[in-house]
Amino acid sequence: MQNANAAWLEPRGGRRGTFHRVMSSRAAFAFCMLHVALLVARCAKQPPATPIPEPRPAVIDPVQQLRADIDTLLNQPGHQHGLWAVLVESLTRNDRLYQRDPATLLVPASTMKLVSVAVAAETVGWDYTFETRMLATGPIVEGVLQGDLVISGAGDPSILGRPAPGTLARWIDALRTRGVTRIAGRVIGDDDDGEEPKPGFAWSWEDMGHTYGAIPGPLNLAENVVEISVSPGNLEGRPTVIELPPQARGLDVVNRSTTGPAGSAASLWPELTTGGAALTINGTIAAGSPRSVVSTAVGNPTLWVATALRNAILDGGIDVEGAACDIDELAVKPLRPNAMLVYAHRSPPLSEIAKPLLEESINLYAEAVLRLATGPLGVRTADAALDATRLRLQSWGIANDAIQIVDGSGLSRRDVIAPEALVAILRRFHDASARTPWMQALAVGGREGTLESRMKGTPAEGNAMAKSGAMSNIRTLAGYVTSAEGEPLVFAIMANNFEGSAANVVATIDKVVARLATFKRAD
Repeated sequence: MQNANAAWLEPRGGRRGTFHRVMSSRAAFAFCMLHVALLVARCAKQPPATPIPEPRPAVIDPVQQLRADIDTLLNQPGHQHGLWAVLVESLTRNDRLYQRDPATLLVPASTMKLVSVAVAAETVGWDYTFETRMLATGPIVEGVLQGDLVISGAGDPSILGRPAPGTLARWIDALRTRGVTRIAGRVIGDDDDGEEPKPGFAWSWEDMGHTYGAIPGPLNLAENVVEISVSPGNLEGRPTVIELPPQARGLDVVNRSTTGPAGSAASLWPELTTGGAALTINGTIAAGSPRSVVSTAVGNPTLWVATALRNAILDGGIDVEGAACDIDELAVKPLRPNAMLVYAHRSPPLSEIAKPLLEESINLYAEAVLRLATGPLGVRTADAALDATRLRLQSWGIANDAIQIVDGSGLSRRDVIAPEALVAILRRFHDASARTPWMQALAVGGREGTLESRMKGTPAEGNAMAKSGAMSNIRTLAGYVTSAEGEPLVFAIMANNFEGSAANVVATIDKVVARLATFKRAD
C-alpha cells in the first residue's frame, strides 16, 4: 500500500519535484559541513605528528666484507675455473677470517720447502752444520802423498754456494800445512755416506740439466752448476766453440749446438742423462754474435766435486798424478778407517742455509735439508727422510691425509698438501719478534728473494713474509702479514690448473695479501 503522506513529493510518471531537489541539496551540504567540523575537532585533540627518521645505512661486518672482497678477487675472469684452496687465520684471536676448501690437497710447488725446513729445524736444531772431510790414504813422504786423496761428504749443499760462496783456498792450505807438494794417487769423490745422487721422485725429465733441477748428493759443490761459454763458429752451420771454467776442466761435454744465420735469436739449452758425467749443449747461436753463457746442472755431483778439487789443487801449485774419479768407478775402494784426516770443512749452520733456501727457493738445498729429518746421525736417504718427516708431522697434529710428500723441494707434481697443513706449520714456527731463523729466512714482499718485485706500492710491501711456489699452471704463497690494526695473520693461498696467465694469478694472490694488510675489525 502506497504511503499517502509521500504522494505530494512524487508527481505522477515517477519524476521528483523541485522541492525534493532543494531539500536534498541542503541536506547534503549540511552533512558535509558536519563531517568537516568533526575532522577539525579530532585534529585539534591529537599531538603533532612525529617526523619519520631517515633510514640508516646497514652496518657491514668487517670480517664479512673481507670475505666478500677475497671472493670477488678469486672469482674474477682469467682464473675462475681453476682450483683455489685458501686459509687465513688470526694468530692472536685464533679465528678463521677466510677459508675456501682449506682441506683440499693441491700441488704446492716450492711452498713444500716450508715442510722440509721446519722438520729439519726441530730435528737437528738451527745450529746444525754439515761436515765434509778430506782424507789421505797413504803417508806423506818428502812432500809426496803416497796414496789417494779422498773427499767424503754427508750432504752439505753449500760448499762454494750460498750463503757464503768462498773458495777452496783453505783446502789447499791444509795440504800445504802437511807439507804436500805432490799427490801420487788420485782425487776420489766418496759418496758412500749417503745414497747415490738422483733426482727426486717423479721429477720431470724436462727439468734435468737446468739449474733448478740440479740433483743432490753426499758431495755437492757450487750448487752443482757449471757455466759454459758458447761462441758461434766462423760460418753458418758450423759447430759452436765452447769453453769451460777452470774448475770444470776435464768434465765431458757433448756439443750439439751449431752456428745460426746472422741476426737470428740465440736458442741454447742444456741436457743431461741422470747419473751421467757428460754435459750436453743443444741449440743455435747467430754467426757474428757475442758469446752466450749456458748454466747447466751436472749429472754426477760426486765426480764433479772430485774434478773441481783436483783442478783447484793443480792451480794451487800441487801436482796430482792420478785422475779425478767417483768411488763407485773403482774395483777396490780405499779403506777410510786407515785414512788420515787432512781437513774437515764445516758448513754454515742450518739457520744460515735456510735463508737462501727459502728466500731464493733453491731446490738442491731443500733436498739436502730434507735428509736431516732422520736426525744428526740418521740415514741420509730420501726414503728414510720422508718416513721421518711424516712421523714428525703427525706429532704436530698434522694428519697423513693432509699431505703427500715425495721430495723436499716441491719440484715433483706428486707432492700435494692442504692449506690447513701449511698454516699449522706456519703457526708452530711464528715468532712475533720476527727475529728467529725461520722468520728471517722468509722473503719479504717487495723487498727480497722471490718476492722482490711483488706487492710493491701496496700495504703488503715490507710487511708480508712468505714462501712462494711456481710451476706451470700452479702458483702458491704461504706466510704471514700484519693487518692495519697490527694483528698478525697467517695465510696459505694455493691455485692449481687455472685457465689464464700465471701473471694474472700472481697479481690476484698479491691483491689478496694486500687486502689482508688493510683489514680492520672496527673503524
